[in-house]
Amino acid sequence: MIPNCQRLPRSAHATALPMPSFRPLRPLGIVAALAMLVATAPVLAQTDGDFLAARAAYDKGDRAKLAAVAARLERHVLAPYVAYWQFKLGLDDASPIAVRNFVDRYPDTPLADRLRTDWLKSLARKGLWDRFAADYGPPSGDDLELACFTVLYKWRRDGDAALAEAIPLWASGAATPEACEPAFAALFANGTLTSADRRARLRLASETNNVRFAQALGNGLPGAERLSDRDFRDITKDPVAALAKGNFAWKSASGRELALYALERAARADPAAARAPWVKWRDKLPEADRRYGNARLAFHAARRLDPAANDYFREAGDVKLPAEVQAWRVRAALRAQAWDDVRDAVAAMPAAQQQESAWRYWRGRALVADGGIEEGRTLLASLAAEPNFYGILAAEALGQPFAAPLSRPLAPSADELAAFGARPAVQRVVKLAQLDMRAESVREWYYVVRGLADDELLLAAEYARRVGLYDRAINTAERTQARHDFALRYLAPYRDEFDAAARANAVDVALLYGIARQESRFNVDIVSSAGAVGLMQLMPGTARWVAKQMGQGDYRPGRIGEAQLNTQFGAFYFKYWLDRLDGMPALAAAAYNAGPGRAQAWRPAAPLEGAIWVETIPFNETRDYVKKVLANAQLYGHAFNTTAKPLTATLGTIMPRGATVASVSPSMAQ
Repeated sequence: MIPNCQRLPRSAHATALPMPSFRPLRPLGIVAALAMLVATAPVLAQTDGDFLAARAAYDKGDRAKLAAVAARLERHVLAPYVAYWQFKLGLDDASPIAVRNFVDRYPDTPLADRLRTDWLKSLARKGLWDRFAADYGPPSGDDLELACFTVLYKWRRDGDAALAEAIPLWASGAATPEACEPAFAALFANGTLTSADRRARLRLASETNNVRFAQALGNGLPGAERLSDRDFRDITKDPVAALAKGNFAWKSASGRELALYALERAARADPAAARAPWVKWRDKLPEADRRYGNARLAFHAARRLDPAANDYFREAGDVKLPAEVQAWRVRAALRAQAWDDVRDAVAAMPAAQQQESAWRYWRGRALVADGGIEEGRTLLASLAAEPNFYGILAAEALGQPFAAPLSRPLAPSADELAAFGARPAVQRVVKLAQLDMRAESVREWYYVVRGLADDELLLAAEYARRVGLYDRAINTAERTQARHDFALRYLAPYRDEFDAAARANAVDVALLYGIARQESRFNVDIVSSAGAVGLMQLMPGTARWVAKQMGQGDYRPGRIGEAQLNTQFGAFYFKYWLDRLDGMPALAAAAYNAGPGRAQAWRPAAPLEGAIWVETIPFNETRDYVKKVLANAQLYGHAFNTTAKPLTATLGTIMPRGATVASVSPSMAQ
């Protein structure tokens, strides 16, 4: 679930994870704790209402009201936000000196970077290139519009050679800002970009399902190559039927591209139905295009868990594939349990992709299965020390019990914590969190911790833990490179609530913690963009259903975020599906994230190793979620001394479809 707001937890009884080899975190003394809280409090706490009024005025575009309220907020900890909002609403009238002063006053902050970006784009839109040149510096972010304006600025300054920077911007399947068009037009005019590049971009847009943009690119092809709306009409109406008819100008490059567009639409809708018409016509295409089409059909078949997908990929040969398709080439081979194809598909990946944990693990497994036992075990051994899903599996594949990772925690003094909390940027982080401005709080924190050394990161993580910003504590502790504190990475707050929920529902408490760490990072009041609430991220409809099942007639929707109730309901919901999905935690976790209907639909046609089943979950989010939940549970289990099963045994074997989803089910499953 992707959260969209946060308050500081009502309950602050967080405890560090008691991993066996870890030194316990030393609590602050009362006097030092009070000093830290004073240091992090705003100078004028009573003006929080004024600040919220200023935000409301900004949201409404009311410059006069914003100016009136801003006068009362000059010493507020969030005064920079008020100043930024005033600049934003009046940017066209802003003084260059005032903008420069703001950027200089708040260097290395998200507000300064945002204002600078906004200012430069405003200057470029008005054609004030001399002013743009005076204020320009290399962009700190990835704002595409500013990148295109930067190309135009350099083109004016350096001549046509600067246009080369726009070429990578053209190679996108998404529409680009209007600011990019002059550079693209110049590149076409001087012959650097050609009709072939237009067709290549049409293909990219088709692959990324940007249908309207793909059609616009076809409309923009020159002369006789142009593809009209009429050319796309039959494909849009029924892509499989259009592909079967094969009414394409096979001898022209644009006609062949239209055929591949039809294949893409047909395969996306129904790869099995697209197969026969594709095979009928594909020999009319040049070999490179034919192999490309084979790969696209195979990709969509693999994502539908079609058993024939691996055979389709074989027909693609050695065609160059984007990273996502290359990954599915491996997954299709795994699903078919064709270990030689797994080995070859990983070997065909770019070097950087091969080094990802997933592909190192599966290549090691493939080598062992295909006779390269020594090489495979060496590869698995290089992975076995990593505290993640694949590291745990690699250790178990070598017959070794997974060892809890070693920690070297930091023990910051009260003075060090107080000094960190006294930083204005840190005070803004805390206040923004208190005022439910989660996105801004997270962005400020990123600027606070970026570039810090390990000891500084651990200090920041410990401070975040003590003020209840558990998500910041976990994420910051995960950034360390050499010195690690796994007690901070795997915090265990709300222990009483989780223990009670685990006992009441006969669920391993480590598994509940694994879910909550992934769902909410222990932010008790978090609400996702979809409306899921609390530690276990329950949808309101799911909570109502659970309340009914548990006989809690006094349940009120306003209680959904309470830690005790939320953990109880989440544990009940997870256990409900765990019992109905063969007691398989991987299936139940997938059901918790993507819905039980999908978890059932993803069952294999024949018994399948659990790790392979997880690797081939079609949804990227759910696949990543299940891996992390189960790995989290292993690490929490080691910390709590409750781990009963190795991860491989927990994953088990996923059996074929057969059981049906229970007739009594939540009205709004997650």
